[in-house]
Amino acid sequence: MGSTAGLRERKKAETRQAVHEAALRLTVEHGLDNVTVEAIADAANISRRTFSNYFDGKEDALLYGDEARLDSLVQRVREQPAGGTAWQALRGALQLLYAETGGPDREWHLRARLAMRHPSLLARQLAGRLRLERELSRAVAERERPGGVDPEVITVAFLAAMRIATQWWCAESETRSLHDLTALALDEIARPFT
Repeated sequence: MGSTAGLRERKKAETRQAVHEAALRLTVEHGLDNVTVEAIADAANISRRTFSNYFDGKEDALLYGDEARLDSLVQRVREQPAGGTAWQALRGALQLLYAETGGPDREWHLRARLAMRHPSLLARQLAGRLRLERELSRAVAERERPGGVDPEVITVAFLAAMRIATQWWCAESETRSLHDLTALALDEIARPFT
């Protein structure tokens, strides 16, 4: 039974990824306003009903890659060695995530730029970030926090640095990597705390 459940979960993950890739490809080709859920479902070779089993709308399908990476970040924070501070756990988890995924890719860049241009995507992305903020704050609360800084404050500072770095990265003239820009933003935001 265990292998059947494992296979089922892998199939679901593959379907989610296929739908996400179809949504991204169609949005890049035709623009978000010209893409329908039906077109995404057709491109992913699934029915409209199957699409609805995985995503609430095209925005959710488009941002799935971000959601998956951010969920992975929470898990990596929890896996950080005991004894480190909350900030060290957050930075270490982000470093691990970059190492595991090879860092941000073209799709990540496309999603970030699309979200900045489309209010519906930005709203959906912000809703996902609020969920992430709650989960990260719970993980941070389990860590040492010098000065007794509230877990939510540490989490919001960390996420703000990530958001700022992403905005820098998406600027037309930016040549530095998101990894370098994130490290710069995290260093800047941590300076008053150290």
